[in-house]
Amino acid sequence: MVNVRGRVAGLPEWDRCAVMGVVNVTPDSFSDGGLWFDPELAVKHGLDLIASGADLVDVGGESTRPGARRVEEAEEIRRVIPVVRELAAAGALVSVDTMRASVAERAVEAGARLVNDVSGGLADPAMVPMAAAARIPFVVMHWRGASIDMISRAVYQDVTAEVVDELRQRLDAVVAAGVDPERVVIDPGLGFAKEAQHDLALVAHLERLRELGRPLLVAASRKRFLGRVLAGDGGDPPPARERDAATAAVSAIAAREGAWAVRVHDVRPTADAVRVARAIEGAV
Repeated sequence: MVNVRGRVAGLPEWDRCAVMGVVNVTPDSFSDGGLWFDPELAVKHGLDLIASGADLVDVGGESTRPGARRVEEAEEIRRVIPVVRELAAAGALVSVDTMRASVAERAVEAGARLVNDVSGGLADPAMVPMAAAARIPFVVMHWRGASIDMISRAVYQDVTAEVVDELRQRLDAVVAAGVDPERVVIDPGLGFAKEAQHDLALVAHLERLRELGRPLLVAASRKRFLGRVLAGDGGDPPPARERDAATAAVSAIAAREGAWAVRVHDVRPTADAVRVARAIEGAV
């Protein structure tokens, strides 16, 4: 079955699931532990991701791992803006991963073309008006609260139905506040206020997310639920950097289910996976 992924106004239109490479300009990421904290290294890493097959790169200066505390606004700006500016100047299609309107606005001025807000505009009341005024594509993720205590909010009767309903409410609110619906991307928020069984259920029912009528971003890369699966019964989860094959498996599933893009740390395996998924679609 060939799936229609949808188009995001203001961004290129790919004929397959796009690949978003992650550039963490943080000292405390769960996945790469500060490897790219230096701006020059972060820029080089972003360009390497593009060379490896990424269609766009997502630059973030604040960890959102479970238990993470917020960084100061000025520090986030210091981390993010130079990297966004240099990558955009080099021709990369750049997304900014931030929950702050001030950071997003500065990043857009520096050349970012997509705002990826894991709070869907809930963490900063100025974010949605900024996105509306800038006419910038905007990712609305399912979010129930800050990273510091979000696991306490991982309570669901039917996780797929509840995530779809909560995302629909957020989508309606964002559009009512002036964001062009053709510029909105949705994200089920794997790992955010969710246990492993919740993430697996959402991946198993990605078609339900498409009921919302907007392009879908799936961000499973190296997350805890993959570690739980790989550990098996009673085993120890492998380190985050040893979950890339599992990530590519989810990327292939997401691509087959019509995702607009997948967000990953190790681009090459996923770039291969989404291209194979597209070739299989074309052979049906």
